[in-house]
Amino acid sequence: MEIQKYLMYLIIAACLLVLIPPIQAISDENSARVIYQNSFTSDPRWETNNPSTNYWDPNMRMYRFSLEPSTGGYAFTPVDYERGSFILDYDLILTRVDDGATFRFGLAGSEMDPSKAPNVLTLFTNVQAKYGQIMWLHLVTTGSKLIEVSSQTSGEPGAYNGPTKKYELNKTYHITVNYDDDHKILSMKVDEKITGMEIWSYYVNTAENLNGMNRIYLGSKGDYGMMNVYAQGYIDNIRLTVPAAVTTTQTVATKTSVTTLPTTKPTIQQTTVVLTHYPTDTPETPSAGFLAIAALGIAGICGVLVRKKKI
Repeated sequence: MEIQKYLMYLIIAACLLVLIPPIQAISDENSARVIYQNSFTSDPRWETNNPSTNYWDPNMRMYRFSLEPSTGGYAFTPVDYERGSFILDYDLILTRVDDGATFRFGLAGSEMDPSKAPNVLTLFTNVQAKYGQIMWLHLVTTGSKLIEVSSQTSGEPGAYNGPTKKYELNKTYHITVNYDDDHKILSMKVDEKITGMEIWSYYVNTAENLNGMNRIYLGSKGDYGMMNVYAQGYIDNIRLTVPAAVTTTQTVATKTSVTTLPTTKPTIQQTTVVLTHYPTDTPETPSAGFLAIAALGIAGICGVLVRKKKI
């Protein structure tokens, strides 16, 4: 009877150890809410003013875009976000970016104009005579202050002064925009999708809390430029999440679209960009298999000890 009691306790302990990872996973999942998520397995049906150049590609299962500055093209989907911290990430393949063309994607209000508040945009530009193919983090705060930083080495105090980083065509990049509302920090990180290697990242101080951005959009309503200049490619795996405490609603994923836009600079007063260290590492949770094996191993060892005691 004593041996049976010990074995029963050990079996219960093993079962509890196996259940810990799923419980932990539920806890981790509840730490953030998905506002929008789309892997483009079907037509996203984004609203766009140029459906002939911005559309879902059923063969690629990605969203195809062709942005031309002269058209003032755009595509967007409304999202249930108003204020607070967020993480926006997506995959991008640029197949063509002509000299003078710009790819823009991010969050904005109903204006969807890169020069008008509020907006947070990731930019991939090409100005061969000056910078070449570089990346930008672009922000117009709620108070209409422009903050921009690029992956081009700058001599300005507080701006990015690391080695110039450039993107390449026909490569898949994963872009992450992280906004920490408590510390007023906005960051952009660009990784190679396949290797996971970081290409460029930078952090800026927003100086004020952001709000009023309720659309994920690509392109621009108010950006006009040269004709026959294009930024073309595909966008995929878009996700917008917020901390669980920010919202109690979760929106099911819908699809996305893209549009072209010019490289004209906004006339808003520019503010100083400040580099801020921002921790991003998170501890990993032990796998269910590992914990199960450990539990069974403990049970086996205890069983051997009980048998030896009996002998």
